[in-house]
Amino acid sequence: MDPAVTALVVIDMQNGFVTSASRHVVPVVADLVGRWRRAGGATVFVRYSNPEGSPHERLLNWSRLRRAPETDIVDELVPYLDEACAVIDKTVYSAFADGGARIFARGGWSDLVFCGIATENCVLKSAVDAFEHGYGPWIVRDATASHRGAEAHRAGLLVASMFIGAHRLVDAVDLPV
Repeated sequence: MDPAVTALVVIDMQNGFVTSASRHVVPVVADLVGRWRRAGGATVFVRYSNPEGSPHERLLNWSRLRRAPETDIVDELVPYLDEACAVIDKTVYSAFADGGARIFARGGWSDLVFCGIATENCVLKSAVDAFEHGYGPWIVRDATASHRGAEAHRAGLLVASMFIGAHRLVDAVDLPV
């Protein structure tokens, strides 16, 4: 993994996804983003919002993350937003939707390193889509979490290991920054 051709993709680190089960990952992600930036690496932030009539509302009866402060990026990461290569606003699970695929293609990266919330859905779906778009996806185990708890986080990592390869699940200390 070469930081010169790799982007760190920070998924849905938003107030509405930070719970007692996921709060522990906020300082880990903030530290990782800071180290990545100091090493000169590209960073992309991804932010979810749930519009009225969305599949989440219609099919899952879930109507959260409609407006601030739930949709806001956590305070610890706000200082890094201005330095980001892009901020992708999405209305579905994957960072590749809603124009994200074009942003990744323009970035010229060969690898994408994913961190954030939630391991079992938005992180997983984005990493699988990266794989299917020909990128080398990586998931940082200790810089991802689920707002639903440790069991959902572990389930996401298990499925990810089958979709993108167990060797592509790493810890923050394994990254070259």
